[in-house]
Amino acid sequence: MTKKIATRQGVLLLAHGSPDSPQQVPEFLLQVTNGRPLPKQVVDEVTHRYSLIGRSPLTELTLKQATLLSEELGLPAYVGMRNWKPFISDSIAEMMADGIQHAVVICLAPQNSRTSVGLYRSALINDRHLPFGHDFVESWHDHPLLIRAFAEKLQSGWKKACAELGCKLQVIFTAHSVPQRTIVEGDPYENQAKETAALVAFEAALSPEDWTFAFQSQGMSGGAWLGPTVEATITDLKSKGHQGVFIQPIGFLCDHVEILYDIDIGFKQFAEQQGMRLWRAESLNDSPLLAAALADIARSRLTASVA
Repeated sequence: MTKKIATRQGVLLLAHGSPDSPQQVPEFLLQVTNGRPLPKQVVDEVTHRYSLIGRSPLTELTLKQATLLSEELGLPAYVGMRNWKPFISDSIAEMMADGIQHAVVICLAPQNSRTSVGLYRSALINDRHLPFGHDFVESWHDHPLLIRAFAEKLQSGWKKACAELGCKLQVIFTAHSVPQRTIVEGDPYENQAKETAALVAFEAALSPEDWTFAFQSQGMSGGAWLGPTVEATITDLKSKGHQGVFIQPIGFLCDHVEILYDIDIGFKQFAEQQGMRLWRAESLNDSPLLAAALADIARSRLTASVA
């Protein structure tokens, strides 16, 4: 009788990465652009935004998500960042040292775009032969536990904000914008982002009249980016008599500069200039439902013991 040997397995979470301080922003941006220098005004603006929020907690929160996932699964979970430490190559080296033979790879960007998930995949492979087998998850934008996690945050925050204002607030679901040419070339990102929003709205028992969708954080580079923008959406809602808005970003899983600056500072100031108030849902961060969603995805891809 052939003895079965258990395959040593783990999960690798991939994320964008974020500098730990404003002083690291120039080096970080060179990682993002593969060494291509950006105009000084762009570097200065990004550095300014990081200085206003103090620091980005993205790395800390992503490592916490990996810890919760590992506890849920009973297997090791690793974190690899495309643009900052711990880099994907460093995580692969750690997995090799731990004897990992098969890994489920999950991008912490639920909606699939070649500008995010595609770049993570390229950074993972990068012309190298991985020393272990792997199963790469292309997207998980409609996973029921992810939808429940977003809806849980939406319901609690929205109800409090509506009570504070004294009337029903319009919800704006957001996701990071991408260049329009990406969508024209067949990228599924726009449809998946809007599907996530619709599923969360349904789970949270919002009526179709209660919510809308906008793309945020359009790039500073040239070319057309996907819209409508959040600013244009706020202006439109003001023209319809709304006194405030409630934002829930469904394209992000934890707090970072696109949340803590773009929404909490930039959009809030814009709304105030329009005579409106703005609230946002808490990010998922260390949500147990998020950890459960990641664990469920990983379980569905884990291999059986091999002979």
